[in-house]
Amino acid sequence: MKIIFATANKGKLREAGEILGEGWDLASPAEMGIDEDVEETGETLKDNSLLKARFIHEKTGADCFADDTGLEVDALGGAPGVHTARYAGEGHDFQANIDKLLTNLTGVSDRRARFRSVVTLILSGQEFFFDGCLEGRIAGSRSGKGGFGYDPVFIPDEIPSADGRPVPNTDNLTLAEISEEDKNAISHRGKALRLMAAFLKERGK
Repeated sequence: MKIIFATANKGKLREAGEILGEGWDLASPAEMGIDEDVEETGETLKDNSLLKARFIHEKTGADCFADDTGLEVDALGGAPGVHTARYAGEGHDFQANIDKLLTNLTGVSDRRARFRSVVTLILSGQEFFFDGCLEGRIAGSRSGKGGFGYDPVFIPDEIPSADGRPVPNTDNLTLAEISEEDKNAISHRGKALRLMAAFLKERGK
């Protein structure tokens, strides 16, 4: 199935391709000749996900999906939330975002957090939504070289065992320290995308 993933993030595009597997022909907006950025003005993850999906659908008329993901830290009142990608301000990268996060958590013992993703699918002009969540906590410093975004400082509560079952993350590994395959098996975006894939399969797509 050919479908547009409304993202310019190569890491997300690769991750989505790995999660969805064979039978999917994923295209990026750039591959469709669209290089404009969507202004994410929504107050919720669902709002922003919908804005991005609608933008691509209006430009192409094609089936597409978009996601918006937020990191919610309990001690920060749910921040950065919808501002996750721009936490350190416009024009800053994720290194700056992580620096700000760790600074704001200096001396804080309660480091509970979660990643939450909302995927909006537009299929034949209809809109559908799928949610995924990954519980964990924020590490005291960066660890690992894999993944992208906040992965080096996010410690998931559970990781996959050798047989694929989730087990407690007793080694306190960050998402940047586990394999892409294991990350995809537990990730917030992975959960939402698998729900979308199952929905499409039921509809014979």
